[in-house]
Amino acid sequence: MTTASNPGVPRRASLEVLRAEAGDELRTVVVERLRDGQDPWAFMDELPTVDEIVVLTLRAELIVADAGRRPTPEVDYRMLRQIALAYPELTTTVWGMIGSTRLARTA
Repeated sequence: MTTASNPGVPRRASLEVLRAEAGDELRTVVVERLRDGQDPWAFMDELPTVDEIVVLTLRAELIVADAGRRPTPEVDYRMLRQIALAYPELTTTVWGMIGSTRLARTA
């Protein structure tokens, strides 16, 4: 399902639902690392925020919708911009992620 104003951005759920799902994923990662014996002081700063996980999830959905092609930097920028336009509450997070090394590591 896409929005009429932003046809390239799948809107599968409200931002609250997306944040709840991302929070669950983040908690799962933390628990798995703790069970693996890792020190939380060593890895907590490496983990993305809940909103970053939401943006990465929406970005992944856009990549899948584009036949799974790895986006060029220009296409990636447009995808992230679409996400910011579709979810204005994520704008600060999106702009912080554009060009960041965290985004480059997930590509």
